[in-house]
Amino acid sequence: MNMKLIDWPTFIGALVLLLAVTVPLVLFPEAGKEFVNQANTFMTGTFGVLYIVMGLIVFAFLIFVAFSKNGLIKLGDEGEKPEFGTFSWAAMLFAAGIGSSILYWAVIEWAYYYQGPPYGLTPESMEAIRWATAYGIFHWGPIAWAIYTLPALPIAYFYYVRKKPVLKVSEAVRPVLGKLVDGPLGNLIDVLFMFGLLGGAGTTLALGAPMIAEGISDLTGLEATLGLQAGIMLVCTLIFAISSYSGLRRGIKVLSDINIWLALFLLAFIFLFGPTRFLAETTVNSVGVILDNFFRMATWMEPFGNLAQFKETRFPESWTIFYWAWWLVYAPFVGLFVARISRGRTIRQMILGTMIYGTIGCILFFGIMGNFGLYLQLTGQFDVVGFMNANGAPATIIEVINQLPLAKFMVLVFTVLAIIFLATTFDSSSYILASVVQKEIKGEPLRWNRLFWAFALSIMPLVLMFLGGLDTLQTASIVGGFPLIFIMFLLAWSFIKASNTDIRASDDYEPPTIHIKRWKKRNKKKRRSALEVFEEKNREDNE
Repeated sequence: MNMKLIDWPTFIGALVLLLAVTVPLVLFPEAGKEFVNQANTFMTGTFGVLYIVMGLIVFAFLIFVAFSKNGLIKLGDEGEKPEFGTFSWAAMLFAAGIGSSILYWAVIEWAYYYQGPPYGLTPESMEAIRWATAYGIFHWGPIAWAIYTLPALPIAYFYYVRKKPVLKVSEAVRPVLGKLVDGPLGNLIDVLFMFGLLGGAGTTLALGAPMIAEGISDLTGLEATLGLQAGIMLVCTLIFAISSYSGLRRGIKVLSDINIWLALFLLAFIFLFGPTRFLAETTVNSVGVILDNFFRMATWMEPFGNLAQFKETRFPESWTIFYWAWWLVYAPFVGLFVARISRGRTIRQMILGTMIYGTIGCILFFGIMGNFGLYLQLTGQFDVVGFMNANGAPATIIEVINQLPLAKFMVLVFTVLAIIFLATTFDSSSYILASVVQKEIKGEPLRWNRLFWAFALSIMPLVLMFLGGLDTLQTASIVGGFPLIFIMFLLAWSFIKASNTDIRASDDYEPPTIHIKRWKKRNKKKRRSALEVFEEKNREDNE
């Protein structure tokens, strides 16, 4: 064990913060839950507009970068081929960014919008149906993947272009904060990121474990108790611990490939043996609704909702703002992971690939699995809404799958897929957590470090699950992740500042015509390569 490589202030700080939140929840669950919920209501109600604005700005910024000169920068050496093929690359980023949550919400999210539609529409009306099929895709669409992608820009740039052997969020904001990132401020940034990820992991487990338990219960007849959920979590922990220990190529890549093929089989089966025409037409219609109303959906708030003459739905706070906050909490992790697997690609390929492949994957899940459930509801074959209100979402999801041909076999496929999805998210998480608490990465994080975080990711949620506090941990992580809004803007600023500096220092830089005289005046001497500029800057920093 090479303990000298560990960044102990960050390592210990993350554990201390997590314990500081979870121990009071264990000792005072009801009071803790009430406090966290009030904090969440205050934050989303008071600062919700910041999340809405952040989502739009991040989306526009990434489109700009992708088609600018900065987007042509290669993440690696000139002529270097991508480390992973496109299929494996897309599979890993999708599995890491989405996890088993997609199986949960894709099947059932429409039912919540159907009963509580946006814009003050009548529940269960035709207009409610139209928006119910579109809003799930919107919340898991381009803006969500843009929030995920932004942190990958500076992190990948410093790791592969400037050859900094560090995978840290704090390192990615060095161009703006300078040497401040070497002190407590840098540690705080990394600790906040880790706390958000650990809380986000609790969310994934809170959704995934009961759903998997219901699947196993349906197949075996066992009751879906907390004990069964705990056993599922331990099995998943073992799977992703082995995968994370095996490393990126032998573990995470293989598991992600299996995961994506199984997902494609499930989607193809439902599409071919379900109401094919309805699924196709409804999905295309939903995409059209989003394209027609993208900015309306992305900016809708309820500024008049607190006035007596207007009906307040709290839809933006309950869904759009909540989702943007959720993506934000996960964003540094997914960004770190996307950065790590994108060697050999250009900035443009990384941005467009992540946003396009991620969005297409979510469209397929919501369009096929969600609209299959809606079809059952509208035709009267199965009362999804009534069953969900009586038995809860996890049991309803399994019952929807039971309406397919070869029902028990498809429930088995669905359950296995949920387990693998959960494992792929967690092995990616443990890999990145281990990377963040190391001072430098030589190849891959230390194995014992990866293994430690694999088990740390599940132990706290396991304890809280028995105490009914997983939802509270999820909410606490979203509240605690509020400062990440400002860190996101720092990341964008850092990338632009660093990449523009290096582009101007390179020999093939072509300045804008309107600035060419001023540029020539400043650059009378022979200009240096970007690498020489990096080396000089590093010497100055060391001195």
